[in-house]
Amino acid sequence: MTGRSGAAGAGPGYGTDAAADPYAPGSGNAGYRVAHYDLDLRYRVATNRLDGTATLTAVALDDLTRVTLDLAHLGVTRAAVDGVRVGKVRQSASKLSIPLPAPVPAGATFTLRIEYGGAPRPRRSTWGGVGWEELEDGALVAAQPTGAPTWFPCDDHPARRSTYDVRVATEPEYTVVGHGVPAGSRLTRGRREWRFVMEQPTATYLAAIVVARLETSAVDLAGVPGRIVSPRAIGHRVRSDFGALGAMMAAFVERFGPYPFPSYTVAITPDDLEIPLEAQAMAIFGANHADGAGSWERLIAHELAHQWFGNSVGLTTWRDIWLNEGFACYAEWLWSEASAGPSADTHARSHERRLRSLPQDLVLADPGAHDMFDDRVYKRGALALHALRLEIGDDLFFAVLRTWTGRFARTCATTAQFRAHAAGIAGRPLDALFDAWLERMPLPRLP
Repeated sequence: MTGRSGAAGAGPGYGTDAAADPYAPGSGNAGYRVAHYDLDLRYRVATNRLDGTATLTAVALDDLTRVTLDLAHLGVTRAAVDGVRVGKVRQSASKLSIPLPAPVPAGATFTLRIEYGGAPRPRRSTWGGVGWEELEDGALVAAQPTGAPTWFPCDDHPARRSTYDVRVATEPEYTVVGHGVPAGSRLTRGRREWRFVMEQPTATYLAAIVVARLETSAVDLAGVPGRIVSPRAIGHRVRSDFGALGAMMAAFVERFGPYPFPSYTVAITPDDLEIPLEAQAMAIFGANHADGAGSWERLIAHELAHQWFGNSVGLTTWRDIWLNEGFACYAEWLWSEASAGPSADTHARSHERRLRSLPQDLVLADPGAHDMFDDRVYKRGALALHALRLEIGDDLFFAVLRTWTGRFARTCATTAQFRAHAAGIAGRPLDALFDAWLERMPLPRLP
């Protein structure tokens, strides 16, 4: 199934037709694009048993006789294409291969229905275990960058974006939190089923759920409907630490443009987590990130900023990860500036001094798979943005950010596109600045 270069124009959110990203060569599939995932899931917390029916609406980019999907640790029991049952599917450790009952011509829409199940668990990767994780009393998905196949069959590539309708049924004492807009819950056959709908194109790594004993509070976030879902026992700490979220939203809307989704959900798990996790219109924090003292406010800002940078404006390839993490890190400094803390310039110069003491062997625009989540990518990415701000001034700099999030909303972008976009807004070439910060190893000096 060799892709055709012109096929990426099949529709918004379909991305490129390369089978896999070079940083994650075992993930992604060629020849088709998934327009919509309908996931009907049943999860039993006590036994960590997941059973699901995934219905994928896809568009063929080539003439197809077989399709492959990413799926790890879960077994397929039945598959059908356009309502016709498939006699035999093949599975390896991370791939599912489905023969089509009849050839599907390029340009045609077809439907895959896959029934599957098993005990979900993280998959091994360059970055450690990723994907489905059991909590002490519940579960969550930490999918970035290649963990989505641990809970549903998919085309797992950062540039492949689809809409979602997700239903999760579990024991009634548990709350389910999912990416997307909550669409209610209902009791059925002794379980409670929760539904979430995401109509904005979403990358597979940004699809997520949390299952735990939680309570929900509705909040107004500067006009954006918000929800904070957290354990009752730490409610006072959550209210204290997330109390500034509305002001944070207002500050970011002013600097980045309109919030790009219908709502925003923050889920706090009963367990401690090493780091927070972003998902589409959602962020996941551990109980340790709500200590009642505001110790992690910068991370609350970081995850909110990802809704613009990474979730609305997405990645075409993982090599451009600085477009996600550098921007979200700089948002931490902008929030500090907006909330009467140290200025972004103060933060930038402090981190510039620290980075000078670290190895200078990383190219920001292509750090390599092993180093793509290195803290130097985050901080040097933020410094590159601050250098741009110093070079062109505040008015043009924030115009660059607002028009970037507007022009590339709900689609994917590249470093080259950002460079061209910034130069266009500035009205002059910026190659010297960008080459120094993005394409060369030695750390430049801020003006």
